[in-house]
Amino acid sequence: MASNLTRKELLKQDKFTVEAEHTVNFLAAHKKEVIRYGTAALAVIAIVAAIFWYRGTQQTVREQVLGQALALAAAPVGQPAASGPNFPTQAAKDDAVRKAFSKIVSDYSGSEEAYIAQYYLGSQDLSAGKVDDARKEYQNVADHASANYASLAKLALAQLDFAQNRTTEAESLLKDLMDHPTDLVSKTEATYVYARILAPTKPDEARKLLAQIAAEKTDASQIAVTAMNDLPQK
Repeated sequence: MASNLTRKELLKQDKFTVEAEHTVNFLAAHKKEVIRYGTAALAVIAIVAAIFWYRGTQQTVREQVLGQALALAAAPVGQPAASGPNFPTQAAKDDAVRKAFSKIVSDYSGSEEAYIAQYYLGSQDLSAGKVDDARKEYQNVADHASANYASLAKLALAQLDFAQNRTTEAESLLKDLMDHPTDLVSKTEATYVYARILAPTKPDEARKLLAQIAAEKTDASQIAVTAMNDLPQK
């Protein structure tokens, strides 16, 4: 119960909505660059979600191992940490993190912890420019994980589709997320990302979706208003 309350508090602050804004803005402005270099923003969603989802519930071996891997992923580079691990270089960190998450996937295949690990590996592949590998990791999570973590993978796939000019596929995934919201990807979040993807080619449709979010009078409303102001004026 404590982890669920923490998640609700996180959603109230709309941190995931803000992260979605940053991710979509990046993808819209740097379609070519995101394929070449990848973006850490896609990994942030999974890491934050996993940390909050498991905070205070480290009861099983799998959860403990996942917590250790997440600690490695959050460890600083090139500076001493007050507590916990740290790494001299980013390459050393990337190697250690990949080994940790890969071991979870291998040892606990089919578990929620393995799917979280696989999502992170997909994001790491994307950051390394291994787009096809990233897509395979995300797709497996989307196809087999529980609704919560599958929704995260679908959100990542939609953004990857957009970056690769597969707009139809991106729209299909986002419509599904809008129709089937989860604890980790709300209808508001999916709608916002969908609107931002529509914005370059269908600004009127994007404006309608953003207006719906603005009318909800939530913390996401102001973000939607700002996004509407960025749309081409009639």
